[in-house]
Amino acid sequence: MMTEAVNLYLAQLIISIPLLFVLFFGIGFILNMILKTTWLPLIIFFGVAFYVGKDVNQIFTVVNAVLFFSGLAGAIGGIWTIKTLRQKGYRMF
Repeated sequence: MMTEAVNLYLAQLIISIPLLFVLFFGIGFILNMILKTTWLPLIIFFGVAFYVGKDVNQIFTVVNAVLFFSGLAGAIGGIWTIKTLRQKGYRMF
């Protein structure tokens, strides 16, 4: 019984990591295209993460840290992609 619960939690974690990466990559990419501000998605990410995390007692668990850093990597990836595309001459809107 216990191993089934652990397997379920592990499956949720494995699915959540790329899901959060893609989610924050997309949000950051779209915000950068529309607002033309490079670091705004990262500021919004930290603001939302700390606002949500201030009420949670165990915010610094390993699972939460992994999910936080996967979302952070997605936000930074979106920023880097837009920056690279702009340097190569592509216009966004």
